Amino acid sequence: MTDKTCNVLFLCTGNSARSIMAEALVTTMGKGRFRGFSAGSKPGGKVNPFAIEQVRKTGYPVDHLRSKSWDEFAAPDAPQMDFIITVCDNAAGEACPVWPGHPATAHWGFEDPAAVEGTEEQKRAAFEKIFGQIAVRMRAFVSLPLHQLDKHAIRQELRKIGDTPIVAD
Repeated sequence: MTDKTCNVLFLCTGNSARSIMAEALVTTMGKGRFRGFSAGSKPGGKVNPFAIEQVRKTGYPVDHLRSKSWDEFAAPDAPQMDFIITVCDNAAGEACPVWPGHPATAHWGFEDPAAVEGTEEQKRAAFEKIFGQIAVRMRAFVSLPLHQLDKHAIRQELRKIGDTPIVAD
């Protein structure tokens, strides 16, 4: 890989929380090396307000965030992806579109913070926890020396990041 900006697509089922937060984190933590995108297999139509709250912390612009279908990224005029990462177990098991350019793929599973029931504080805490877990994996990802690795090594490193347990708070 060269010094080009790499496009990274994060997939989830609803595209309302985890994939949205990952999009913002890779873009902001990647400091110009990565451009994040997100989509869902069955988008819910809106971004979770607690996810927006977490994204605001990164400085990533929230006004254009939207829940969208992964079909947009399989279209001929879509940006070509270098990496595609599923962030929920449901999306990882679904039949994905054929992605142009054969991007490196991996699964980084995270619990769904949107499934947490309880008070506003409990929901917010769930989003903060998952946001922190995504950030841990994202730090590992954006620090990879992509220019020194071949495609096979990159795929191995991506999978290793997803297989590494995240220590609970």
